[in-house]
Amino acid sequence: MQQDLMVTKRDGRREQIDLEKIHRVIIWAAEGLENVSVSQVELSAHLQFYDGIKTSDIHETLIKSAADLISEEAPDYQYLAARLAVFHLRKRAFNDFEPPHLYDHVSGMVNSGRYDRHLLEDYSREEFDQLNAYLDHGRDMSFSYAAVKQLEGKYLVQNRVSGDIYESPQQLYMLVAACLFANYPRDTRLDYVKRFYDATSLFKLSLPTPIMAGVRTPTRQFSSCVLIETGDSLDSINATASAIVKYVSQRAGIGINAGRIRAIGSPIRNGEAFHTGCIPFYKHFQTAVKSCSQGGVRGGAATLFYPMWHLEVESLLVLKNNRGVEENRVRHIDYGVQLNKLMYQRLIKGGNITLFSPHEVPGLYDAFFADQDEFERLYEQYEQDESIRKKTIKAVELFGLLMSERASTGRIYVQNVDHCNTHSPFDPQVAPVKQSNLCLEIALPTKPLNDVNDPEGEIALCTLSAFNLGALENLDELESLADLIVRALDSLLDYQDYPIPAAHNATMSRRTLGVGVTNFAYYLAKNGVKYSDGSANGLVHRTFESIQYYLLKASNSLAKELGACPKFNETTYAKGLLPIDTYKRDVDSYCEEPLHHFWETLREDIREFGLRNSTLTALMPCETSSQITNSTNGIEPPRGFVSVKASKDGIMKQVVPEFLELKDQYELLWSIPSNTGYLQLVGIMQKFVDQSISANTNYDPSKFEGDKVPMKQLMQDLLTAYKYGVKTLYYHNTRDGAGASDKGDDGCEGGACKL
Repeated sequence: MQQDLMVTKRDGRREQIDLEKIHRVIIWAAEGLENVSVSQVELSAHLQFYDGIKTSDIHETLIKSAADLISEEAPDYQYLAARLAVFHLRKRAFNDFEPPHLYDHVSGMVNSGRYDRHLLEDYSREEFDQLNAYLDHGRDMSFSYAAVKQLEGKYLVQNRVSGDIYESPQQLYMLVAACLFANYPRDTRLDYVKRFYDATSLFKLSLPTPIMAGVRTPTRQFSSCVLIETGDSLDSINATASAIVKYVSQRAGIGINAGRIRAIGSPIRNGEAFHTGCIPFYKHFQTAVKSCSQGGVRGGAATLFYPMWHLEVESLLVLKNNRGVEENRVRHIDYGVQLNKLMYQRLIKGGNITLFSPHEVPGLYDAFFADQDEFERLYEQYEQDESIRKKTIKAVELFGLLMSERASTGRIYVQNVDHCNTHSPFDPQVAPVKQSNLCLEIALPTKPLNDVNDPEGEIALCTLSAFNLGALENLDELESLADLIVRALDSLLDYQDYPIPAAHNATMSRRTLGVGVTNFAYYLAKNGVKYSDGSANGLVHRTFESIQYYLLKASNSLAKELGACPKFNETTYAKGLLPIDTYKRDVDSYCEEPLHHFWETLREDIREFGLRNSTLTALMPCETSSQITNSTNGIEPPRGFVSVKASKDGIMKQVVPEFLELKDQYELLWSIPSNTGYLQLVGIMQKFVDQSISANTNYDPSKFEGDKVPMKQLMQDLLTAYKYGVKTLYYHNTRDGAGASDKGDDGCEGGACKL
């Protein structure tokens, strides 16, 4: 390497390259790490140096050189690359490795309009001094490379046009905590702020993208999921589209329930006009979803829901299919097909499914969610009524089309609406659950909007976070963590803004939260149990019992302080029912673990004082946030020991936690023989989880004759999930031979899928 190369400094000055300085930075970054070579990083980087190179480009080259060396044999390069990236990040943000005093930093950021002014109004200089003293910038050195790149790309406050970054990760964590507990009494709030800062910056709790990117900024909308139901009128459809645009622009993922829209050919104004059907309105919603990005953080996305018995279902099931023309396809949103017991019974018994236009069968659509017995009575009555327009199709053909499209696109989802209402915190007679969200883990009541300012409509929001199971020493830790996260998320509901009255009214009256888990695969490996063989059943039962119990206990304690949520009377909790009372008893056939907590005492406390929050649990994918905490994502098994994830910031490699110590304990996705063990674990989780679970089905065609997954297997897994009380199914993943695809590459038996 030539010592006489010139470098260009940040201020434009040119000077001779200082290889010794570069060497010292890499040695600093490598301290305490195993199986990393400073000279190998240097050698790789030096090949890319040139005369006049900018110092910032030298940093980038060093980071990339280290990141390229991340492997199963040398996983610690992910920390070496991360430390170099943190060094570079701080130089970019502060022109110095040492961040400024927290008060000075916040003052500057408020004055430039990047932080919310309330931080300076609510906290004194003395309090900032205490928080600054408590900040531990050394925790930045615990991030993996993927985490730092995600922080840079999505979470840190920045100018997304110029790429300038204005804060450090530890400032982010501390200021999120300060915002969430700002309204607590002055004599206790700093204690809460410090404890929440510790819980998040030490990765005990994982926060979702909207909170990490938004709390502390002037944009006050932090709910991850927004559920919007449309009615059948033009006013309602347009109000829904308007609500979608507002919430997509504020970082939320969208669930759209469009099941009420009448079928093509329906008469309008006594036959004066001919209804164009669902597809033009689905296109309208797709345009709304894609009209703006989520605050520059991620692109707009939505899942649209409709019932399997809709008259247009055969056309709707193929909307994502690559065959066909644009006029009869709506490919840029995903779909959730709604099923119930009657649909499955018709399949099992070899019967037919009758399709109707919802507006021509009074009461049927509402009964589909609110009352399964009434739905069955009305459905059979309308089947016999010759005056009603209908179409009959063999159940096996319709389910075959559903599963074929699910296999070929990977993104046709399933919602079991009866499980969503019979095992629910909401009384379905007064507050039925009629849809889920983008990622299929939210199950909340909605009501259609008549216009965008309709106070009678109900847009459901869910505010999320997750316990990092891998960071727990024991389940007793969950008690204090549950108290922290319930308090933080509940205060966030009052802290954020609501652009639409229907969202504000619903949130204030129900105060719904969704706390999930991440790092589940590591948790299983650490405890020496597996997805596939039943060995994890007892541990999973104990874990999710503790999670739901402690979250309910925390919400009950908060209700004693602040009062129950105003619509607590619309929950099943108000009737004395708990999740342990309404789960599918089929779970007991493979898991005999007893209950370990004082549920009857809790039941009486809830009866007496209520709950501050109508819901408390939902298991989300954690795809992005898991990278921040260096976790395996959500409840999913990893596809490989080193995951390679592409983003707008480039390729990122992440190694599963404690790989060298636990590689024989991990169960990789494509080594799991079938979906059965996984679905049984989801059934155990769903016993306690009050909303739903982002659960996937996974298929390796090479395990089947002719390298094709039999339709019989797809149907069997669908029925297994229903049997164990699973409320929703998210992705259908198909192994493509080279790796894995989230858009299954038709691993089903061609177009002729038969049982």
